[in-house]
Amino acid sequence: MNMKKTDLEKHMAKKLDGRMKSAAVPQRFAQGSALPKDKTVPKPPAPADRLIAVSCRLPADLVNRLRELAVAREGGMNAVLAEASEQWLVSASARQSS
Repeated sequence: MNMKKTDLEKHMAKKLDGRMKSAAVPQRFAQGSALPKDKTVPKPPAPADRLIAVSCRLPADLVNRLRELAVAREGGMNAVLAEASEQWLVSASARQSS
């Protein structure tokens, strides 16, 4: 028995509708959404300091010296540049306050 295209589409829609009705509703949308949250669960730790990409042009000899330092450091180039920037900012603020 051949089915018309519209009959076939109706049949597929009924199957889909049946599957959607029989699927369980997740608790976040059902009655569980009205329940108070468990306050004994600790909050996840705050994310580490946000890292922001910064690009700049440096002389080649300076970059080579920074690379040599970065190999010896645990944090790599990021740690070396962060430490150098901190030291520069401290010295710059000390010069301005004097």
